[in-house]
Amino acid sequence: MTAAVGVQVREERPDDHDRVRDVQNAAFAKDEGRVGGLVDALRESLSRWEGLSLVATDDDVVVGHVMFTRSLVDAPRRLVDVQVLSPVGVLPERQRQGIGSLLITTGLEMLNERGVPLVFLEGSPVYYRRFGFVAGADLGFTRPSVRIPEVAFQVKVLDSYEPWMTGALVYLQTFWDLDFVGLRET
Repeated sequence: MTAAVGVQVREERPDDHDRVRDVQNAAFAKDEGRVGGLVDALRESLSRWEGLSLVATDDDVVVGHVMFTRSLVDAPRRLVDVQVLSPVGVLPERQRQGIGSLLITTGLEMLNERGVPLVFLEGSPVYYRRFGFVAGADLGFTRPSVRIPEVAFQVKVLDSYEPWMTGALVYLQTFWDLDFVGLRET
């Protein structure tokens, strides 16, 4: 992996929407445009306090995108607002250059500054371990679906986390409506 030299990260703007959809669809070409549709649907749920959508640009061209959206943990004491990292995509010809890492790291730092206690995802433990993600079950969290392999259900603890904040992750309804929860049989 080479450094993401010359790449800038900023919050997504309305004029980025089409390019973000193109980037996600290219990054997840096997899903035939479904990921771009997910981003469009999730974007409707974003606000300054409920999520984050970041783009990576090189010479003002969008080459990568990451989205964090609000979800809940059903903790014994009360519901806890958390974030879910999904999706993260980089143009295929720009992958393995540190762009995805830059997007994820920047997003986690911004969410930590906002007081978000936890960030969840479904993904490779080998890849996401470098950002501090661990198996959710190891900290007492329950997967929102049995279709999510235990090892893929991961969480990153941020500074405002407290030990009582444990329980079942409840995804935003959009993930269910578009059937983006867990792995599918092929």
